[in-house]
Amino acid sequence: MTRSLTIALGALVLLVTLAGLWQWLAMHDVLTVERVRQWVAGAPQWRGSPWAFAAVSAIYVAALLVMFPLSILVAVTGLVFGPLWGFVYATLGTLCSSMVSYAVGRRLGREALLDYGGRHLNGLSRYLSGRGVRAMVIVNLLPLAPFTLTNMLAGAFHLRFRDYMIGSTLGIVPGLAGVTLLGSQLGALATASGYVDVLWALGGLALGAMLLYALRRYARR
Repeated sequence: MTRSLTIALGALVLLVTLAGLWQWLAMHDVLTVERVRQWVAGAPQWRGSPWAFAAVSAIYVAALLVMFPLSILVAVTGLVFGPLWGFVYATLGTLCSSMVSYAVGRRLGREALLDYGGRHLNGLSRYLSGRGVRAMVIVNLLPLAPFTLTNMLAGAFHLRFRDYMIGSTLGIVPGLAGVTLLGSQLGALATASGYVDVLWALGGLALGAMLLYALRRYARR
């Protein structure tokens, strides 16, 4: 079975599973379309709250330290805060997590991380060594290992912090924009009140998907 076919089948199984979960939650009145609409519609009130940035940053740092998928965090941030503020909060939260995981990796040291990650991380560590900004841009555009592990390796191998942050920012921002847009348009789709709103939301979803596809193609060149 080819890799592309495996990915396609995996995506299909995931969609069917999510659809079944949605139906189960709706049948038991745990999560309904109306509740999602109310929740998303009320989210803009939180954007200007003084605690919003601190809360989002703390959630990102804690979640990513336990290897929670970054893409899910970013999509939820876009859904809750919309495309613009969602992108701002996702970027700041991700960069805060990058700084913390870099410090943790520097503290743990390379031996502990390589023992944990095995041969796969050995190859990544050789790629990171001595490449600075360019290496961090590439590994964030084209994830070669879990986000947090990559950042810890950068700290463990003592990449210059300035180069690390510049490369991380350049590498994550395009992907964050695409995933935030997808999440925000899912929220727009849930709160759509007419065909025009639905079409705009679907257009936004298509744009976000195309952006992510283009980034992946560019990073693989």
